[in-house]
Amino acid sequence: MPDGKKEIQLEIAHVLFMDIVGYSKLSINEQRAVVDELTKVVRSSDQCQKAEAAGRLIKIPTGDGMALVFYTSPEAPAQCAVEISGALTKHPRLQLRMGVHSGPVSGVIDVNGHPNLAGAGLNMAQRVMDCGDAGHILLSQRVAEDLGEYEQWRPLLHDLGACEVKHGARVSIVNLHADQVGNPDLPKKFQVLKKRSARLRWATMAAALLALVAIVAGIAMFPRSRVGSTMTAPEKSIAVLPFENLSEDKSNAYFADGVQDEILTRLSKIADLKVISRTSTVRYKSSPNDLPQIAKQLGVAHILEGSVQKSADEVRVNVQLIKAATDAHLWAETFDRKLTDIFSVESEVAKAIADQLRAKLSGSEEHAISSKPTADPAAHELYLKGRFFWNKRTADDLKKGIEYFQQAIERDPNYAPAYAGLADCESLLPFYTDMPPRETFPRAKADAIKAVEIDQTLAEAHSSLAYLKAYYDWDWSEAEKEFKRSLELNPNYATAHHVYSRVLASLGRLDEARAEIKRAHELDPLSLGIQANVGMISYFGRQYDQAIKQLQETLELDQKLFVPHWGLGMAYEQKGMYEDAVAHFQQAVSLSGGSTNVIASLGHAYAAGGHEREAQKIIEELKGRAKKGYVSSYQIALVYIGLGHKDQAMEWLEKACEERSTLLGYLKMDPRFDSLRSDPRFEKLASLIFPPPTSNTETPIQKQ
Repeated sequence: MPDGKKEIQLEIAHVLFMDIVGYSKLSINEQRAVVDELTKVVRSSDQCQKAEAAGRLIKIPTGDGMALVFYTSPEAPAQCAVEISGALTKHPRLQLRMGVHSGPVSGVIDVNGHPNLAGAGLNMAQRVMDCGDAGHILLSQRVAEDLGEYEQWRPLLHDLGACEVKHGARVSIVNLHADQVGNPDLPKKFQVLKKRSARLRWATMAAALLALVAIVAGIAMFPRSRVGSTMTAPEKSIAVLPFENLSEDKSNAYFADGVQDEILTRLSKIADLKVISRTSTVRYKSSPNDLPQIAKQLGVAHILEGSVQKSADEVRVNVQLIKAATDAHLWAETFDRKLTDIFSVESEVAKAIADQLRAKLSGSEEHAISSKPTADPAAHELYLKGRFFWNKRTADDLKKGIEYFQQAIERDPNYAPAYAGLADCESLLPFYTDMPPRETFPRAKADAIKAVEIDQTLAEAHSSLAYLKAYYDWDWSEAEKEFKRSLELNPNYATAHHVYSRVLASLGRLDEARAEIKRAHELDPLSLGIQANVGMISYFGRQYDQAIKQLQETLELDQKLFVPHWGLGMAYEQKGMYEDAVAHFQQAVSLSGGSTNVIASLGHAYAAGGHEREAQKIIEELKGRAKKGYVSSYQIALVYIGLGHKDQAMEWLEKACEERSTLLGYLKMDPRFDSLRSDPRFEKLASLIFPPPTSNTETPIQKQ
């Protein structure tokens, strides 16, 4: 790199982008005056002063405005915008619009020592700002969701819907305003969109009337036997939609989520029922109206809706069971109970639904849906808060989840689900933080074992232990036993089917892996993670075209998901399409916030495509990060393999083995390691991770 320049690593920043409306119409002297005025207003902001004093702020002039890049918290740019908006009442000629977004940024230090940045985080903040007019403080949906976790921000957030920005992309926008802050008026771009939508509605209604005439005529021409769906959902199938939180305290949302989750979990233990996973039903959070369509999307015949109202030590739970095809109410009940009786309510609901759907229950299943895991309602509330934050899947939320699970255990040392929740959080820490597996996994394993010891019938605990047995202990046979036990206890547990499929794929048993991922998909049909892993199983089977097709279909459902881009990069690389591979890896790096897993894959693709210099830069970046926090040595080895440096690759793989890197679990099937398979050192290392082949274990390169 030329002298005087220094790389700023890709990382997540919180950006406030602003510009002066009407700036280009001002004279040169007026332009200088308003920019000076804006600079003074910005410098007077408490948030700016605090972040700058801590060395956690970069200010970038943009001519007619500026970008403030905070490395503190998602609240910082929003709070700064509020402070600036308040100060503008004393500066009437300063017409300002602002946009806020959190995302990845990177850049250089120029020859004058001034910072300059680039990246999706900065670009998106500017595009969000461009959707507004003078006085507006607009937020991206991602920032609004972060702020919505804090009670003081919620009244200020007003959803505007989607706005079309550069290159035809559409961005969900939220307007931040209050009495003396921001601009409550609908931005002009949204006014135009609203008028256009009205015109389209009239055109659509006219077209619909014509279509109706054609349909009526068509029905008269075809026999009744041809009308109707060719696909029928199993009669004994149900989806439990998110329960509405009717409590005055909106922070009780965790409790409503918990009641829904507990009822769903109890139902899922009944083998005679098909019960859809929470990760698919959570998409219908906001009062769904078209229940037949939802049921069709989820592949079920019945829907359970409900609401929860909690006040002090009392709770009211309303539930109604609906036959989706006819929208008929089969059963409804209201439970007014003390908080201590919440488990009884959940059991009664599960039993009533089983009766309505005529599901056959074994004695053990009846016991399972009637179980009361703790006698301490306060411990149960802490557990529900733990699961609430575990479901969010961020570093900070996982740490909050751990705190709540630990508090639940302090109140009830024999609360098995809390130990299982603790194990689940600790298992994820190496993927969301810089904590190494050797630090977090032993604790996770101990907690999973403790949960199983307390309650042998807890499916979640067996699944948690199975994962650790596989990817930490490398005890694949014991892992399989634990997965089978988990699924015996809870045949509708989509997560166990999903992770078990990954273990089977790691072992090369791809037909079995496909069967498990298919079952996971049936139980969790809207999970994009499951759909992406269908493609990854094809990748492991060296069916690259099939993998590309599946991953592209997954990407069509959510362009912001980084895993399909990552998988597409690997598949394109194996087909020798290096430019396509690099493009997808770069997208995945940006969308994942700079995941070292993805960066290593990008380095391997650079090397395989002949761009050795770029690959070497990535090796140095990974080594630099490893000095500050955990980076798996597996990732560095991967780039060396691409460069053809086998000795260095083996050296780093051996380090990864000492680290107990979970990524080594994919060593056997990943085609990127094929160049090392004949090396005795690699064979020796692989034998430590995998048992000798057995009759039901396929070879790594066996075609499917």
